[in-house]
Amino acid sequence: MPKKVINPLVKPYLKWAGGKRQLLPEIKRYLPENLSQLTYYEPFIGAGAVLFNFQPRNAVINDFNQQLIMTYRAIRDNVDELIEALRIHAENNNEEYFYTVRAQDRNENEFAQLTSTEKAARLIYLNKTCYNGLYRVNSQGFFNVPYGKYVRPAICEEPVLKAIHTYFQDNVIQILNGDFAVAVKNADRNSFVYFDPPYHSADSTNFTGYQAGGFNEQEQTRLSDIFAELSERGVQCLLSNSDTEFIHGLYKDFDIITVQARRAINSNAAGRGDVNELLIKNWRGQC
Repeated sequence: MPKKVINPLVKPYLKWAGGKRQLLPEIKRYLPENLSQLTYYEPFIGAGAVLFNFQPRNAVINDFNQQLIMTYRAIRDNVDELIEALRIHAENNNEEYFYTVRAQDRNENEFAQLTSTEKAARLIYLNKTCYNGLYRVNSQGFFNVPYGKYVRPAICEEPVLKAIHTYFQDNVIQILNGDFAVAVKNADRNSFVYFDPPYHSADSTNFTGYQAGGFNEQEQTRLSDIFAELSERGVQCLLSNSDTEFIHGLYKDFDIITVQARRAINSNAAGRGDVNELLIKNWRGQC
């Protein structure tokens, strides 16, 4: 089999809290040696930094955030229409326009009239122009981050979007929108699962507003149960999370590795900067 060519233009097209671009060198140290022969699963896809860095031929990606998954599907299925919608947003971008677009989800009838591609373009536009690149919703599920006042935000990265479109079209990439447990139900010994959930915070300062309801300790525990179940089935898994006593306790039976990361996006300024994080793996092997 010829060596797979990695396209450098296939890279994250969104800013996203907890993005893994700067942690990729550490993640690469703890991957299965036969990764290229496995089906890649990522149940919390976020901005897709790990997926886009490795560009597997076979993958199942998922996220509970419906608006986020709309952007992936729009890039796969309607990239030209998406690019045109983003160009319109870019041409009209200013503070007043931002708040008009942001308010669309407050009007159920107006929002329902948007196509899925228009909704995808809306999220990308808001993400690129809102304060600090946050994706945050309130308890009603409405996007509520203020305008960021950037001079020249990269609203429409056409070469990147088209490169990702080609990657999706040329490979077998399933794009799911649902619960993480359902996303990995078909994983087997010929699979590799990378979990990058919303991080646990012992004092609730970490940003977890990806959807109304957040990701609490009950969900963290349920995730650890799925991790253990997959381990029993012989599925190789790697998981990222924060370095807290609670997470250490959940994964005490597995290989826990402390790594240092730099966090630029957090709802609390004290949570930004260099922090310790954990990589947890369920197999013995290389480092």
